[in-house]
Amino acid sequence: MHTQNVSKSSLLYWPAPFFTIWVGQALAMITSELLQFTLIWWLTQSYRSATVVGIATMIALLPRALLSPFLGALVDRWNRRMILFASHGIIILSLICMSYLFQANAISLSMIYLIIFVRACGKSFQMPAMVSSTTLMVPQQHLSRVAGLNQMVQGIMLIVAPSLGALLVHILPLYAIIAVDITGALIAIIVLMCITIPNPSPIADAISPPAGWRSLWKDVYAGIRYIWNWRGAPEMLFISMMINFLSSPAFMLTSILVTKRFGGAEQEFGVIGAAIGIGMVCGGMALSVWGGFRRPMQTSLVGILGMASAILITGLAPKSAFWLAAGGMFVGGFMAPVCMAPIQALVQKAVEPTMQGRVLTLLDSISTAIAPLSLAIAGPIFDHLGPQTWYISGGVLAMLIGIVGSATPRVLNLGTPAASADHRTLQKP
Repeated sequence: MHTQNVSKSSLLYWPAPFFTIWVGQALAMITSELLQFTLIWWLTQSYRSATVVGIATMIALLPRALLSPFLGALVDRWNRRMILFASHGIIILSLICMSYLFQANAISLSMIYLIIFVRACGKSFQMPAMVSSTTLMVPQQHLSRVAGLNQMVQGIMLIVAPSLGALLVHILPLYAIIAVDITGALIAIIVLMCITIPNPSPIADAISPPAGWRSLWKDVYAGIRYIWNWRGAPEMLFISMMINFLSSPAFMLTSILVTKRFGGAEQEFGVIGAAIGIGMVCGGMALSVWGGFRRPMQTSLVGILGMASAILITGLAPKSAFWLAAGGMFVGGFMAPVCMAPIQALVQKAVEPTMQGRVLTLLDSISTAIAPLSLAIAGPIFDHLGPQTWYISGGVLAMLIGIVGSATPRVLNLGTPAASADHRTLQKP
């Protein structure tokens, strides 16, 4: 087993270094979401096709879905600060290329897809590097609250980006908005230059091919076996996959919902995005103060049932009741951290730090790999049958999944102290 390059004394002074990096990464996330809003609206207005928007969103998810298991193993081996440096650098280079093409009026749909893919590859390193670093920088008793704060930041990001994006799209050309995202990534790099991130001790063959690649495959397999032998984790993964399948189009294709269902423009798109964001902020704050039920999965399943209700409400909203749909999206945003944060926190508590990069990214990869497929299916459905078809059927099915999960003891007990103790005992060689 790997040893940690972190001492107990270093955790006594954790707030300043951790939150310095946390703020830098959060700012980069907000500017990235601002650009994402602008690009999605540009594609919606230029092509008026859920299939085009769905493909763009699907491409943005592919690196995270397909490469995450290997990225997690590499994060467990490599310097995590340098990983964050490199990921922001890749993003900046792709953004400079995109800005040039827009200024030269030489942009094409295929080129946008390619740049979105490259940018997504850079971003895919950030989540496993930052989340697995959190365990080494934050005392265990504060991990649930930090997870709630992370969800809250995602909510703030979804408030600021649509509101500011709806304003900037009228007063700035797209290449100027791209420059804002470049600035956010540069600030994150500058912050990283000032703070040290602890790492587990390196693996001896981590950089020695071909032994290093064989060992990498062994690490990925070890992560898969770790999850498979974790009582209740396979069932939790299946539930997570199905909820992602049903909810991803509902939250990612809202620009098509706005234009096709309610006949709205960028202002209404911004309102929907802000409603989701405000809900996430409120949900993250509530979870940070409350901490959730004693059984983490009970909290998560309540979040699933609430999210299912929100999607169903949005689908049932009449064309004249845009604000009812916005209210449904607010509830969905509120329930997102209630659903997701407890799972991340229970993994951080139950899994040793040297395995967390692999386990977290495998869980993320397996549960989100279904999202590109759901977007590919949902795009034509949105175009030909209307968005409400997906929202109504998706809400009903998600509610049934939440009810079944709540009646399954293996799922409910995942992450409880007794189950975690048994899990650690079974995982010992």
